[in-house]
Amino acid sequence: MSNGKNTNHSRSSEPELSQDIILARQKKEGNTNSSLIEMLLRLLNSIKILPILMFSILKRFGRITSQLSKSIKRSVTIAALVVVAILAGHTLSAQLVSAQVATLPPLSAVPVPEPDNIGDFIRNKTAAIALGKALFWDMQLGTDGIQSCASCHFHAGADNRSKNQISPGNDNFTIGGAPNYQLTAADYPFHKLADPTNNNSTVLADTNDVAGSQGVFRTQFNDVIPGSDRDDVTPLKDTVFNVQGTNVRQVTGRNSPSVINAVFNFRNFWDGRAQDIFNGVNGFGARDPEALVLKASTPRRLEDVQVRLNNSSLASQAVGPPLAAIETFAEVPPIAPFAPLVADLSETDNTVKISDVASGRVINTINNDAAESTPESSNNAIASRRRPSTPTTPLRRFGRKLGKKLLAVQPLAKQVVAYNDSVLGLLSKSTRNVPQKGLNITYEKLIEQAFQPQWWRSNMVIRVDPQTGDRSFYRKPRKRPLSTIEYTLPEYNFSLFFGLAIQAYEATLISDQTPFDQFLSGKNSALTQQQQRGWQIFQNQGICIACHTGTELTAASVSRVKSVGRIGRVPVPPFPPEDTGFFNIGVRPKEEDPGLGGKDTFGNSLSEATLAQQGKFQQIFGEAPPTLNPPLTPNEEVVSTGAFKAPGLRNVELTAPYFHNGGQLTLRQVVEFYNRGGDFRSSTNLIPPLNLTEAQKDDLVAFLRSLTDERVRYQKAPFDHPQLLIPNGHPGNQNSVVVNYSVQTEDGTQQAADSLLEIPAVGRNGGQPLPNFLRVNQ
Repeated sequence: MSNGKNTNHSRSSEPELSQDIILARQKKEGNTNSSLIEMLLRLLNSIKILPILMFSILKRFGRITSQLSKSIKRSVTIAALVVVAILAGHTLSAQLVSAQVATLPPLSAVPVPEPDNIGDFIRNKTAAIALGKALFWDMQLGTDGIQSCASCHFHAGADNRSKNQISPGNDNFTIGGAPNYQLTAADYPFHKLADPTNNNSTVLADTNDVAGSQGVFRTQFNDVIPGSDRDDVTPLKDTVFNVQGTNVRQVTGRNSPSVINAVFNFRNFWDGRAQDIFNGVNGFGARDPEALVLKASTPRRLEDVQVRLNNSSLASQAVGPPLAAIETFAEVPPIAPFAPLVADLSETDNTVKISDVASGRVINTINNDAAESTPESSNNAIASRRRPSTPTTPLRRFGRKLGKKLLAVQPLAKQVVAYNDSVLGLLSKSTRNVPQKGLNITYEKLIEQAFQPQWWRSNMVIRVDPQTGDRSFYRKPRKRPLSTIEYTLPEYNFSLFFGLAIQAYEATLISDQTPFDQFLSGKNSALTQQQQRGWQIFQNQGICIACHTGTELTAASVSRVKSVGRIGRVPVPPFPPEDTGFFNIGVRPKEEDPGLGGKDTFGNSLSEATLAQQGKFQQIFGEAPPTLNPPLTPNEEVVSTGAFKAPGLRNVELTAPYFHNGGQLTLRQVVEFYNRGGDFRSSTNLIPPLNLTEAQKDDLVAFLRSLTDERVRYQKAPFDHPQLLIPNGHPGNQNSVVVNYSVQTEDGTQQAADSLLEIPAVGRNGGQPLPNFLRVNQ
């Protein structure tokens, strides 16, 4: 699940259009369209115009635009776009082709980002994709044996469920009055105006509730049960997500965006929390210097190492939800970091020598004879103590418990896998006529096939104290099974495999066969005349390209960041610093959800512009921040609080509800939102009213529908998938629910019974389309 926030009640937006693109002026009637454009281009190429001059010129242009003829207005609009594009650094080409601002290649021509050093980790990409697809769809991932990554990303990469999908603002449900409510079209939009064209008109209704994605019940994690799809947990009373005192499934605080085409994002999650650098352990990349995995340079030698893979925000994103208390996992206590070690298993005697990585000093020697008989005896051989100074914010439990669990179960054991699945078909137990559950291979074997052996082949096991994180190393016992606090190397390094495998799979989910991409390839008839008009509005009066730039249709892309840098300045006064691809568009008051203005686990801002302003950028990322003009000053406001990542737009027809809060139901409502200049103004939300006509709004919606890849709609390869059973609310409604009496607790905590919705398995040839959210036809 990738909705972008793991804490209980929060919001993040689906930020889109941003800067004020206004009409430029034409000097006199005698000037032709082409001469005006040429004049502006010559001017821009010969001198460097200050942004303030650009703004004043455009402001004066706007005042006289109404006096111009229609043809002159069109030329003026294009010229102004070029001015803004060049001065602001937004990727609009200065080379105009008719009314188009730029000629873009189709998505199929854009290189798929990949780590430079991926060969040091993955040795068989096909096996890694198969492992990633199995892990993504496997219901055994969740602590309840039901919740998977796909539970929130099964419909066009997003979530179309509408019952028990509300996360309340400030713990108070406005919509429905309580959880387990069935949303209706009448609930939309969440911010209702008497006049949808005027954001100053009377507010008929407003809520800070969010349409998120339901996850797991609130429970306390105790341990995994090897061989079981369910973990040992203790239900906890939930004071928020309950109906008449009976716990229901918790709901995430942000709407789930699509994972399709997410590989092109420089950072992932709405708030950019999933870093472009993957550290093999968690989503914080270079922000976490304590993140270490174990490397076996030989089967008898283990060493704590730091790994860094660039272009890997999908891997960083993937490892977050399995440890999230709301999404797939249960609540767990924090564990402090440990000192990096080297463990050497002797070839001549039965001992393991433990050395400090930094100094090479031997700090302990463990006799394997004691560990051979019973796991408890290794308590006397603790080899890795926490650092003397425990950090203020300790790390959460790593992913090795998930490895202990999943490596002991049959992959997809609860789900049918189509015999002709485009990735898993050869591994499926199904035949053409007899569908069967599960794969005919183990997760451990898939890891061995996919990854280089230094990350999984070892003769040693690692014991981790569940309370302190202290570790001991010894030879793998021959006479007894491992306990649940003893880990093989594949189990211990499971977060590394999980992140990279899911990234390899999600990197195949590219929807580059849309009518729009055919149009970009030169097939003009791929778009209807109405859609072509919408494309022109998208580039011109709609100013959509200010945030949805380039072929990827997002300024948050890897290619965009590579082109203009990780941070920059907003191209309108007061020109505040911003993170590339993150915008505040006024979906909600920015104080409700900090978004990019939030902090990571270590207390550092998620905003890279803020880190540069604070002098922390180079210390954290190991590189100098981009130089801004004018330079950053200590006290200027950064566009961070209330700012969110601009999403790509392909398949947007299928991924309602929209924005961070799921607060818009239809594409028409989204266009109306932008047309009125957003709903909540602030110092960092500067989008202007668009003044589109009704016909132009229709044209723009028609263009957005041209961004749908029919393979996504019909679940054809690579968008085919195994069977999935997903929680879809609970029997009853927001006033009463059916109790699951099989859940017994000492304190009387009750859980509601589940209503499960089946998503049937489909093979490479696809199947019938799944219904859109609330069955709305866009």
